[in-house]
Amino acid sequence: MTLARKKAAETMALTDVVIEVLDARLPEASRNPMIEELRLHRQRPCLKILNKADLADPRTTAAWLAFYNSSDQAKAGVKAVALSCKKASDVAKVTGLCQLLAAHRGTHLKPLRMMIMGIPNVGKSTLINALLKRRVAKVGDEPAVTKAQQRVELGPTMTLVDTPGMLWPKIECPSDGLMLAASHAVGRNAIIDEEVATFLADVLVDRYPALLAARYGFDMDGIDGVGVVAAVAKRRGYVLKGGEPDLEKAALTLLQDYRSGVLGRISLETPQSRKLMLRAREEEDV
Repeated sequence: MTLARKKAAETMALTDVVIEVLDARLPEASRNPMIEELRLHRQRPCLKILNKADLADPRTTAAWLAFYNSSDQAKAGVKAVALSCKKASDVAKVTGLCQLLAAHRGTHLKPLRMMIMGIPNVGKSTLINALLKRRVAKVGDEPAVTKAQQRVELGPTMTLVDTPGMLWPKIECPSDGLMLAASHAVGRNAIIDEEVATFLADVLVDRYPALLAARYGFDMDGIDGVGVVAAVAKRRGYVLKGGEPDLEKAALTLLQDYRSGVLGRISLETPQSRKLMLRAREEEDV
């Protein structure tokens, strides 16, 4: 990670626009503070892409776009757009938005130089392949597929550098770590599936109970996250030897249903919930 950060800093010195890919379901939890630190040091504008918008709650995504495209963020050189790499019309907007952020570049003499950054498994390589309309970057449903930087030409006036996904050394907010784990930004060897699924279930009970009921068909009255995982095991017939419910298998089912979008369009955080969480942390630190 230290080497990746050093290499990213060197590349950013030769970059005009930073494209930061976020998960639309958890934009702030999936924002690497090291990226912000590096780009502000170099005073580079940033296009924040809320990727996987087809999986996120559209009303919440609209609220995040309003937040990122506010005047305060614009003064800091930030522009945001929500998209799905599955839609060619969405992807086609990216280079034009970058051009607006660096109007002095984009000619044969001065090509527009962009670099894509973000956490693991957020869709950077998929975006590059969609931009080029061919597969040049390795893609996989696992974190840390991209191992090294890769420079590609988008045309005679544009270049793009793909960078390995970077997580920061210490995730300060426990809920951020759980949101990242639920969304598959960290590998399974670093998490306990039942713990993550219980956290996810608590969020769903609070914000999307109808989606849980529609998917699994159980009564939501008085149920909590632990109860949801147990109910999934019961409804799906996941049983261990001895008759105990297989909670690990139920947890994996819930997580996969969320990650694939089978449960519905879900956002794990909103601008308001983020604000309340940060305020609570500040009060704890006092």
